[in-house]
Formats: sequence, C-alpha cells, structure tokens
Amino acid sequence: MATQSTHRSDRSSRLRIAAFGGIIALSGSLTACGGNGSAGADEDFPSSQIEMIVPWAAGGGTDLTTRQLAAQAEETCGTRIIISNQTGAAGATGHQAIADADPDGYTIGTATVEVSILNHLGNADVTPEDLQGIVKFQSTPSVLAVSSDSPYETFEDLVNGIEDGDQVHVATNGRGGIWDLAARGLGEEAGVGFTEYVPFDGAAGMIPAVLGGQVEALTPSGAEMRSQIEAGELRGLVTMSEERFEVLPDIPTTEEEGIEWKAANWFGVVAPAGTPEDRVEKLTECFTEAANTEEFQNFMAEQGYGSEVVEGEEFEQFMDDEFAKYEDLVATLY
Repeated sequence: MATQSTHRSDRSSRLRIAAFGGIIALSGSLTACGGNGSAGADEDFPSSQIEMIVPWAAGGGTDLTTRQLAAQAEETCGTRIIISNQTGAAGATGHQAIADADPDGYTIGTATVEVSILNHLGNADVTPEDLQGIVKFQSTPSVLAVSSDSPYETFEDLVNGIEDGDQVHVATNGRGGIWDLAARGLGEEAGVGFTEYVPFDGAAGMIPAVLGGQVEALTPSGAEMRSQIEAGELRGLVTMSEERFEVLPDIPTTEEEGIEWKAANWFGVVAPAGTPEDRVEKLTECFTEAANTEEFQNFMAEQGYGSEVVEGEEFEQFMDDEFAKYEDLVATLY
C-alpha cells in the first residue's frame, strides 16, 4: 500500500491537473467568445441540481442523516439536491458509483467507514484515494456492553474475568463488519482473549442475544444501544474513542483505559477524485455550513448520533488513516 503522504500527494496532483484543465478549458471558451469574461466562468457554481449518492438503502441511518443534511445544504448551497440510493455489495456499489462519477461537482455522495474496509477484504476496488473529502458530519463510536445482570461492572472486571478463565462470547455484525472489526481490534490491542465473535444481523440481532443470555457482550454503536443503556438493561463498559461519547458520557473510553484502539461508524460528504479545486472549496463551504446549522445539529442529537464536523484536508487525512488502520487489522485477523 502506498504511504499516507503518497495518498495526499496523489490527491493534490489530481486536483492540480483538474484545476489546470479547467483553466485551459476556460481560456478556450473565452477565446471562442471574443474575450467575454462571463463565458465559462465558475462563479455561479452550482448552477444546476446536485445528485448525492448514498451507498445504503432508503430509511437507514446513512440515508436519513444525508437527507437531513441535504435539506439544509439546499439552502446553503443554493440549489436542489437529489438523493440517489445506490445499494449493494455491502456498500461497494454506491461508493464505486461516487468514485466513477464525472468529477464536475454535480455528482457527490456520502462515504461511510466501509470505504476504509471493503478493499482490504477483496470486496471492492474503491479506496479513499478515489474520493475527494468535503466534510465528515457524523462519527458514532463502538461501545462494548454487557447485560445489566452481568458480573462485570467495568472493563477491568471483564479483562480479569477472562484471565481467570471466564468464557466471553461477543456479538458482532459478522466478518469484515465495522462492529466485528471493532471487537476484534479491541481484543488485539487490549490483549483480551474473547472466546468467540458471534455474527448477527446488526444491532437488532445483537441486543436480544445479550439480553437473552446467548452471548455475554456486544459491540455496536452507542447510538444503537442508547435506549437499553439508559433504561438499565445494558451496561456500557468502554467506548472505543479518545473522548467520551456525548450521548453516553458516563462510559469511559479506551483512551482512559490506556488502550490504543478507536472504532466508529462515520459518514462524510465526498466528491470523485479530480473534482476542480474551486468547486470542492464551494461544496466544502456550503456543506460545512449546513452541518453546523441548528436544525441539523438538533436532528443528530435527537437520533443519538455523534455530530463531528471535520472538513477538507483534515477529513482526507482521517480517511487515509482509517484505510491504513483497517488494512493492518484485516491482514492480522483474516
């Protein structure tokens, strides 16, 4: 795999080439129009509707948050935004569609954490190199939780129990899923020998399995377990993040436990690599403004999502880091 600095260099090179191509095209247009400065100018971007690809089905979390963001962005970007759900292959179909779209700024999409994982599993060609980061708008960390009647009151209790011979089976969302990797990464970094990682069909299957005593622990997002934790049915032991999750602030983090492991489900607006830099800047400005609106922030809080607004180059660096992290983990585990 290329180094992270090479990824960033490749992106910068593509943007410079795209920008240079745009200058040549603009120059030709001006010449053809007798030097009329308004012809071909990009000050009016966006001047028509934007298509926003979502790699997941309508009605799911990615779709709903994207639609809420797009509703605000129609105001801040000044144009209509059409949502296009392009599903299949565990998110690979939609992510590839974003990467393959014309890099003109009029087709963008929502990337999710899966774009950092799928390529390593051999399930997709698309990688973060094929995308241009605009703004990350959501990050919700994995939480290791147990039933409220579990003997484990803390993560340290669980570790000590395993060291003493306890059997701890962990419910996950299956091989290569973000919550499976979250659990396995935690086990690797903390030196915890979980007995088995048991696959279920998402949190809807994982939560009843723990409450019913089929398995001892689970690792979906805090948002997916919020109601059960607040009701006292589940007990969160550790959040896989640097800072405490604002939705469940009483649960300590891996950082506090001295464990170098973080895992979260994140969403971010992206464009195809090679999109002209000036258009990327405009999209970044108007989507960041949309993500920071009171209406969008209130929606995220009501849904229990972690609102984390990270734009431009910082978002790109984050995607590169995620890609490298999961490359190492997948190579170790599978």
